[in-house]
Amino acid sequence: MTAGDAPTFRWLHTGHEALTAMLAAIRAARRSIRLEFYIFSAAPPGREFLEALVEARQRQVRVQVLIDAVGSFGLPQSFWKPLLAAGGEFRWFNSIQFARLGYRNHRKILVVDEQTACIGGFNIAPEYNGDGVSWGWRDLGLHITGPPAAELARAADAMFAQACTKLKLAQKLRRARTEIKNPHGRWQLLLSGPGLGHRLLKRAVTRDVAQARSVQIICGYFLPSWSIRRALRRAARAGRKVQLMLAGQSDVPLSRLASHRLYQGLLLAGVEIYEYQPQILHTKLIILDDRVHVGSANLDARSLNINYELLARLDDPALAAEARKIFARDLKHCRRIDPATWKQSRNLCQKLLERWAYFLFARVDPYLARWTGRPKSGD
Repeated sequence: MTAGDAPTFRWLHTGHEALTAMLAAIRAARRSIRLEFYIFSAAPPGREFLEALVEARQRQVRVQVLIDAVGSFGLPQSFWKPLLAAGGEFRWFNSIQFARLGYRNHRKILVVDEQTACIGGFNIAPEYNGDGVSWGWRDLGLHITGPPAAELARAADAMFAQACTKLKLAQKLRRARTEIKNPHGRWQLLLSGPGLGHRLLKRAVTRDVAQARSVQIICGYFLPSWSIRRALRRAARAGRKVQLMLAGQSDVPLSRLASHRLYQGLLLAGVEIYEYQPQILHTKLIILDDRVHVGSANLDARSLNINYELLARLDDPALAAEARKIFARDLKHCRRIDPATWKQSRNLCQKLLERWAYFLFARVDPYLARWTGRPKSGD
């Protein structure tokens, strides 16, 4: 495969399928492996990944691993000793310090031989290893070959270099590059981070929603910016189909409460809201006519303003058609929120909790992240 080869994209329909595909890619690696994740657990399947990475090093494959220190708080440094002993490279992203706590690397990337990549919402932990209906969280990924994989490899290298603990926080933020890879092509990679340029994801989603005839969104953590909410309401009022599939269960119950604070305004505009019932919803997918957005970013304040995130923006009718089938299948497991009864379905206490949760996630969390991350004297 050469840099000029046409890219291919294939859905990884469940967390189990994604983890299986990643393990297979690692075991087939011949030159290089780049692994960058927010959560990595020592429990299965994490142990299988470690063994596969060590085996790759024994084949003289270069192995580079970057894991977020807060996302993988319970993972001991000693877990990586076999990989380091075999000559692999490992780094924590932003070791846990108060002044660094707010800024996290939420990206999920595997790149093998700079030719094959997997991205999505899933992490490497037991709860993601399921079908999302009878077992495990509901998640989704994308298998990529060709030039986008090479671009992801370069992005992973840049983040790995940035994670060097010798850099102070102000230097890290100055080096945080928000950019679009292949900006004029039918596929794009949107790389966002804190600081200047963090509006990249918001602008892309807002613009695409405003132009789409049909909008379907699956999002486990839903607290979008005012501009995105306005675009959704305007689309629905214009008679375009706007469907949101949100969490019926959540590992962060307060986040779900905060989302409820937004339901009434969206419902009044004609937006259809559904809540996924069987398992915790962790998918991040936006379908806009023949365009899809997929990656690590949620439509919430943290992903849109604070975290380092990755979003693939793809103009691909076949991929979008299959995404609509995925949406339709998941819709069968949802409960629709009734616009006529929603306002009366919660008592005063619930509404006050929703307002408090919204304030916490939409206002307090971004403020604290920026406050703890501001440069100190000598930084």
